Order: sequence, then C-alpha cells, then structure tokens
Amino acid sequence: MLLGGTLSNIASNLSENMLKTQSLLFLIFVSIFFVPTKGISQAEITWKTLSDVTFTDKYSEEGEAYYYYPDFGPSVKALQGKEVFLKGFMLPIDPDKGIYILSRNPFASCFFCGNAGPETIVELKLLPGYPKFGLDQIVTMEGRLKLNRDDIYQCNYILQRAKVYKP
Repeated sequence: MLLGGTLSNIASNLSENMLKTQSLLFLIFVSIFFVPTKGISQAEITWKTLSDVTFTDKYSEEGEAYYYYPDFGPSVKALQGKEVFLKGFMLPIDPDKGIYILSRNPFASCFFCGNAGPETIVELKLLPGYPKFGLDQIVTMEGRLKLNRDDIYQCNYILQRAKVYKP
C-alpha cells in the first residue's frame, strides 16, 4: 500500500506542476501576442521633466560666440534613447524643409523671445508623410529622445523619428 500511495502522490504532484506550467505558458503567450505593446515601452514626459538641466556659458571657436552648454540631470539622462511622448506648441521654423520645433510655450513666449530657456523646446526630426502643422498648434508628439550637448546647430533635446502621438 505504501508504494501505491507514493505513486498516487507523485502522479498528483506531476499533474499539479503540469497545470501550473501550462498556465504560465498560456500567460506568456497572451502577453506576447495579445497585449498591446504601444505605450508600455514609451514614457510620457512633461516640460517639468525636461527642466532637469543646468546651463553654463561655453565659448565656441566654430561659432565664435558663447552658448549655453547643458548639464543634464539624472532624470533626463535616464530618458536618452527612450521612446517618449510630449505635448506642446508647434513652431514651424521652415516647413518646406521639415524643420519644426515643439515648444512648452506659444511662439510669442518661447525661449528666444525671452520668457524661457533652451530646455523649453524640442527639435523634431519628423518621419516622412507628416501632416501640415500650424503655428502654435497644440499637439502631442512621440519619438526617440536624443540629448545633444555639443552640436551648436541643433537643440539640446531632439525627438528622432517624430510623429503625432496616437494613443
């Protein structure tokens, strides 16, 4: 009887373990194929997030002028290369060449007009087929965040592969 009871316990334990394994595999399958991944790897950022930066004046031989050299804080550094989305005002700088800026403020209040700083704008590298944007159009954009410290001809924040965010 001892052997029969032991075999019965082993069979019961195997059955329970197989059921647990099947349940786990089912959950993995569902999460891979049926749970939408959009938004999971993206982070919504705010203009307050991007304010985690300080600036020092640095002379550029190439530009023959001083410019603000950014020192990005830890929360901003953690976003480097991440997919993010951000809401702001659209500034069409040169629409024919696809040069657009997303700003925390409308055109009349952006940093080059004296009411903010370079941390309040994001340069957009738009994907082909982007829509026509109007001045100060409020829009949420998504893309991969690039931090720029050294290229004086680009903004400190650049949104690569940018497109209109659609949740």
